[in-house]
This record gives sequence, C-alpha cells and structure tokens, in this order.
Amino acid sequence: MAATFRRRLQRGAASTAVAALVLAALTASQAPGATGDAAAKRQTAPPPADVPIDGGSGYYTDLPPLNSPVPPHGSDHNGQGPATGRGPAEAGLPATVLAAYKKAASTIGTDDPECRLPWQLLAGIGKVESGQARGGAVDAEGTTLQPILGPQLNGRGFARITDTDNGRYDGDLTHDRAVGPMQFIPSTWSNGGPDGTGWGADGNGDGKKDPHNVFDAALAAGGYLCAGGRDLTAQDDLDRAILGYNHSEEYLRTVLSWYAFYRNGTHEVPDGKGVLPVHRDAGRHDDNGGRSEDRRQHGHGGKPDKSPRPGGSGKPGKGHKPGKGQQHDPGKPGRPDGTDPTPGGTEPPGQKPTPTPEPPTGPAHPTALVRVGDKDLSTTAGTEFATPPQVRAQDTEGKAVAGAPVRFTLPAATDARFPGDATAVTVKTDKNGLATAPTLRAGDRTGAFRIRVTTVAHTAPAVEVGATVKARPAPKADKLARTSDKELTATAGKAFAEDAVEIKATYQDKIAAGVAVTATMVTDDPKQPVENDKGPYFKDPEATGAAKHKPVRTLTGLTTDADGLLKLPKIYTDAHPGTFLLRLTTADGAVLTVKLKVAAATGS
Repeated sequence: MAATFRRRLQRGAASTAVAALVLAALTASQAPGATGDAAAKRQTAPPPADVPIDGGSGYYTDLPPLNSPVPPHGSDHNGQGPATGRGPAEAGLPATVLAAYKKAASTIGTDDPECRLPWQLLAGIGKVESGQARGGAVDAEGTTLQPILGPQLNGRGFARITDTDNGRYDGDLTHDRAVGPMQFIPSTWSNGGPDGTGWGADGNGDGKKDPHNVFDAALAAGGYLCAGGRDLTAQDDLDRAILGYNHSEEYLRTVLSWYAFYRNGTHEVPDGKGVLPVHRDAGRHDDNGGRSEDRRQHGHGGKPDKSPRPGGSGKPGKGHKPGKGQQHDPGKPGRPDGTDPTPGGTEPPGQKPTPTPEPPTGPAHPTALVRVGDKDLSTTAGTEFATPPQVRAQDTEGKAVAGAPVRFTLPAATDARFPGDATAVTVKTDKNGLATAPTLRAGDRTGAFRIRVTTVAHTAPAVEVGATVKARPAPKADKLARTSDKELTATAGKAFAEDAVEIKATYQDKIAAGVAVTATMVTDDPKQPVENDKGPYFKDPEATGAAKHKPVRTLTGLTTDADGLLKLPKIYTDAHPGTFLLRLTTADGAVLTVKLKVAAATGS
C-alpha cells in the first residue's frame, strides 16, 4: 500500500526483530516528501525494498479485461483529451480521482521533469491499492466518504507497528493501519520523509495534508515513485518504483497490467460509479480472524461500513462483477501490456484467433554476486578511491549474467559518497557480468566501513566490499620566513606591537597550509639553545585567574592558515633589556630564528 516499506511478510512471520526493523525504517529519513523541491530530493534514496511499507497488508488482484478499452470519439484515448463518454466499464475512472492523478503528475512534471511520471501509473497503483478510492467514493474536495483502512498492524500475520499518530489518521490508539486511497502508514505520512517532515503532501491547495484525500495521497505517492532520481520511462526504474511500493512480483505484474490498460485509453465516469475490484491477495487476516478485504470495509473504530458499495450491488460487501470475458483468475496475472490468453481458448464471435505472444525475455536472474579483487578499497580522507567497487553476477552454473541491475549501498557510518552526493546507486552488469559502481569519494570521516551490494530483484545473496578511509598526511613545510623585515623592538616591561611577528610557511616553494608550528623563546647558545628563563614571553591564552599572567616561553599547537600564514600571539617583556631570540620550528625540520630587541626602561 502506500509508499515506505516493502517486502511482504509471510503470514505469521512477524517477530520482535521484524517489528524493530519496521519501526526503525518507518522513522528513518529515506523518501522524498511532497513536491515543490522535488528536483532537489531526487538524489534521496527510496526506502529499502526488503522492508514492507504496509506491514504486509493485502491488495486487489483483479486484472484488466481482455479487450483493450476503445472509448468513443472525444474520450481520453491517449490520456490527453477530454475524459468523457462511455467505454468498457473498467476503463472508466471516477472524475475526481482521475483529476487527482492528472494534477499530481502535472505538478511533479513541473517540479521534477526528469522523472517523467505518467498519471496512468498512479491510476494503476490506485486501482490495486483501493479500487480507485472505492470506485470514487469521495466528496467534491477529493476526501473519501468513509475512511479506507488496512488491517491492524499488530504482528498477527503482519508487521507489528504500535500507534504513532494517536489515532489521528486511522482511528486506532493501539496500532497503526494503512490509510487512504494510496494506503500510507500514518508515521510515513507525518514524519517518515528525508527531512523528518514525512511524505504528506497538499495536492489540492487547501493548506492541509490528508492521506484520506485523493489529491494529497496521489501527490505523495508520485513523490515516492520518483525517489532516488528515477526516470520512469526506463523499465528498470519503473519496475523498481513499483516494487518499492510493494515488493511482490505478482503486485508488479498486476500494476503493470493496469498501467498498460489505462495507457490504451480511459474515460471519465461520475464519482461513485467506478468499477470496484473484488479479489484480494489471499492469506491475509486481520486481528479478528477475518480476511483483510473485510477489514478494508471498516471505518474508524473497526465498525463495518454498511453503506452501498460504489459501483456494486448496493449490498454490503458485494462488489461489481465484471461481465463475461472480463473476469480473470487472480492466480494468473496478466502480461504487462494488459493482455491475457482468452479464457477457454476461444475468441469472441466474428474475430480471428489472436496468436498468444511469446512471454517477454529478459536477462537471467543472477543467483550469486562475487567480489572482484580480494583486497579492500582504501584511500585518504577527501580523495577518490582509485578502484571503484565491483562485483560479478553469475547464474547457478557460474556463467556471467549480463543486464542485471545491481545496487551499491553505503552505510550511515561513512560520509563517503557516490557522484551527486548519493548514498546508493544502481548499475547494470555488462556483457561479462561485471557491475562497476561509479567513482566513490571519501569524506572527512576516517575508519573502515562495508559497502553492501545486492541485486535489485533480490535473487542473489548480498555481498559486502570493505573500504577504509585513512587520515590525511600531516601538512609539510620546508621553509619558514617572516613576511616583514621590520626590526622588532620594545621597552622592558612593555609589550611588542600587536601581531608583531607574522610568518609564512612553504613546501617546495608552494604555500603550506595547516602546518603545525612551535614557538620558543631560547637562549643564544649557538651549540644547544634551550628555553630562556627571562626576557620576552607569551601568556597562556587558555589560562584563568592568576595563571593567565604567568609567563609562557613555549607555545605549541600553532597552525598556518589556508594561505600558509601565521600571526603569533602578543609578546610581552619583563624587566630585562637586551637582544633575545625567538625560535620557530616545524616537525619537518624547518627553522626560523627571529631577533627581539628590548630597550631598557627610562630611568632604570
């Protein structure tokens, strides 16, 4: 159901560990919110495909009719013209719901044109998730007449997600439920986005973000589908977006079938007159032992919705029954182009048999990923790794698998990034089965981390590539020089001029930034100068009380700036006149000796 988690849990498989994973993922910053800054969020990685966003709730499995919709003249055949008229019942989309899908796609098309989101994809997902908001049972503003609720996510056949919204969206004070036409979990709607504000979107401009409003829900769903810089005209991006919504191959085929069906033509029908699907994903139970489809007809508080079903018979729980030739076996999903073999092997009278097209062929699914190279990657902070992460995809016979999408994901423990500041990238294997990640650049954070590599279809066990970021080597300086040749003088008991001593560090005649320098007042012993116990001195800048006036004749921790310059702290003098020496040194052996002349005080 809506957009934030993805792998369906097997019935009865919910556990404490799974619940913890779901709760952690629910509150993580993983998916983009509403539009407006959609383009800026395209690099945000979508939620991981191995965590269910809906807690394992069921979905409608009805498939499109065999005959493609052929709306009458003036209807919306290509998704561009007016959506009016009559055609096959399943091609009719409720007016307000249709308007919501088109408005969401238009808004995202302006904010994030590179995604190329078609409104028919939103329609395909809306059909599977809620039967187009129960056949268009919405008011004039697009809000559902009755809440559309998923089963209670209490760990009994589903993930366990305790209440996160105080019942605000789902009316449940103990656990969360997927809500609205696009089935968002409350926490993903309100605070599960990349910036902590959640997916919630205001699609109808009323200043509110309501998951029960089809305009708001459609815009939020579109934002998810475009997450991670996807281009939905690319088949792998399209598949990944749908699987991210619900990680089920049957779900993918079902949505693609409706998507293709709607692209072949739709027409508008009045709100409440849309065809309501009747078949649901089997094996899903709610907390009262009933099927999940029964729970979906409940309003707040779990009370059955006894109002006539839109497009149905007018009896509670009875949905529309498609006409002859339009019913599908939910166990036999249609093809992505929306077609199916004719039931019973017959064709409508007067038509020639249509050859059954061959199933589409694609790259084989790899069963194993193998690291390339036996050494971990290594670089210094702020630089690029010389060797990019690389794996080989192979089948059960050890043969290379070409064209398989492989995903490289960085852990949160590192600030290394792929191009575009991305923390995850997907690439396809080449003809030799090699998947090579783009250039990886280290940040400032040092230490070891592991890069997780998976197949997008989760057909092979994940592997990890080790990487280490080492600290930058200490800056070097082979020469220190004063920036002024002015004589340095002061009177005993007084201080030298502010910033009297400024030096410049260089290494091989180039600016040496960040070089550590030690400054020491030394004796004039030419053989072995040592720290002087009289004459000019510094004060400890960090000392307090009486200690801050105590003479300090050696300063460490001084560092040259970005231009290789260093201004020494203020230099004070005691009562001793004479010529004194200030010695400046670096760890690399650069030395500079500066003369400090102290004149006797007047009258001494």
